[in-house]
Amino acid sequence: MDLNSVSYVLDTFFAIFAMTLIIFMVPGFAMLEAGLVRTKNVSAVLMVNTMIYAVASLAFLLFGYSVAFGDFGSDSMSQWAAFLFQMAFVGKVVNIMSGGVSERAKVLPLAFFTVIMASVLYPIVVNWSWGANMLEGTPLELSMYDLAGSTVIHSTGGWALLAAILIIGPRLGRYPKGGGVRVIPASNIPLVTLGAFLLWIGWFGFNGGSVGSIASKESADAVALTIMNTNTAGLAGAIIVGAFMYFRYKKLDITMVLNGALGGLVAITAGPDLYDIYTPILIGAIGGAIVVFGVSFFDKLRLDDPVGALSVHLLNGIWGTLAVGIFASNGTDITFMGQLKGVFVVGIFAFVSSYIVLFIIDKVVSLRADRDEEMQGLDVEECGLEAYPEFKRAF
Repeated sequence: MDLNSVSYVLDTFFAIFAMTLIIFMVPGFAMLEAGLVRTKNVSAVLMVNTMIYAVASLAFLLFGYSVAFGDFGSDSMSQWAAFLFQMAFVGKVVNIMSGGVSERAKVLPLAFFTVIMASVLYPIVVNWSWGANMLEGTPLELSMYDLAGSTVIHSTGGWALLAAILIIGPRLGRYPKGGGVRVIPASNIPLVTLGAFLLWIGWFGFNGGSVGSIASKESADAVALTIMNTNTAGLAGAIIVGAFMYFRYKKLDITMVLNGALGGLVAITAGPDLYDIYTPILIGAIGGAIVVFGVSFFDKLRLDDPVGALSVHLLNGIWGTLAVGIFASNGTDITFMGQLKGVFVVGIFAFVSSYIVLFIIDKVVSLRADRDEEMQGLDVEECGLEAYPEFKRAF
């Protein structure tokens, strides 16, 4: 076997292994969301996450991949491994959106949106940034550096979520008429913790696999640095949120600490291969702080997001992309204005297109469950079974 064949085999195995780690994020999102919602909605949340993986992956196979990249093909690894790696990403965009509208959004309308997002909207964003680049030569051509998708995946999902929340509205009773915010406690903290750590582990494939190769000393070092910096940013995000919660409230809220870690992981995703081993501490810490202030900011705007996805994914997707222009521009072709333009172009497209699609779907098949269904819980109406039938459900 010649050296080229060895490299081909190694990179094929690496892509499949990274893809497998990313798929661990499917149960990660499912467990995180199932733990954060009330028990009467857990089966519906699990159904949505299962549906997203199946529907998004098949839509990307049949339509989305060709929109993003053209024909199947790769010189450095098996074309099927290259496809599987890219396929693993697509469902995460809709996962980000679905969690933020849980407890009041119906399953089937979300499935319809998943088809459009996976086959058209997300692949167009990928085309502009990682793929065939249909914007090449135009004033909107992107020069944004985004290794694993702070903007391409996380902000795209976040903009879609913002559009969905504006259409669907908050959960019943979340914002009383007299003002303030009604706290709706998480139903299962162990599940939240398990889900967050499954996501954290999946991020190593998410970012590490995006380096694209591990078949040389240089690329192996790049993969290792990328994974190390990814982990560091998550650690910093968790620590800064824990410190803030303790000094501000004298309480350690595990759900906020875990979201702080996820915020740090989102923030580092744009450029973990570009930094030294210390910069991710700052990027992740700022990401954690953004989560804390973002949650209260969106509540003040009465934008109900049960899982904090707007703060974790939208705001930190923006921050992480801009951070590349701040910390990694010296000696490279990367500029802050190039990063800012990428954030702006993708944001306008993702929000406007998602809003239009969701608005049309809502007019044809209502996105939101009716009042009685929401009060009873979506498990009974949408799934015909409850996740915890022996528990007395709280309305």
